[in-house]
Amino acid sequence: MQTTRLTLICHARTVAQKLACFPTNEPVENIGLASGELSERFDAARRLICAPELRTRQTAAWFGADAQVDEALRDCDWGRWHGVSIKSLQNAEGAALHAWLEDPHATPHGGESVTQLCERVAVWLSSLQTTPEHVVAVTHPFVIRAALIHVMRGSAFHDIDVEPLSAVELRFTGRWRLRLPGLGVQGAL
Repeated sequence: MQTTRLTLICHARTVAQKLACFPTNEPVENIGLASGELSERFDAARRLICAPELRTRQTAAWFGADAQVDEALRDCDWGRWHGVSIKSLQNAEGAALHAWLEDPHATPHGGESVTQLCERVAVWLSSLQTTPEHVVAVTHPFVIRAALIHVMRGSAFHDIDVEPLSAVELRFTGRWRLRLPGLGVQGAL
């Protein structure tokens, strides 16, 4: 059986992330990567794709000049919350923010629900299953979360491979959260 290998990479940090704001189409922060520093991490035979937003296209450029935009990897549609800080929402729309955090079908912002995002990503993942190749996809945190939820299917024990010397970070701040470390470039990813 041939294998489809998918490497999901979260775009580099933006000012919106640093300020805990819902994103706009902002650029990544200037982190001063040397040309080619990340492009050598993957075999040249890989297929490089990215979401259409500026931050993902800029990040993908660090992995190669041949990135193709895939609309299925676009960020969640945050509706009227684009550019708004979490703190502002807590003050002005606390109940709406809480509803969105607790109900995956909720769309108080008028955009895309978590459920809709997960369905979109599941369709995209299914489209990759028939192509045995290595796909490197630069996308957004919510798209990566949706892919992980799809793969884990709620009964994930035998679907998780833990490689030697791998590290998984869990943090508890009122609820357990999985933290996936970046690729080792300080402040980049």
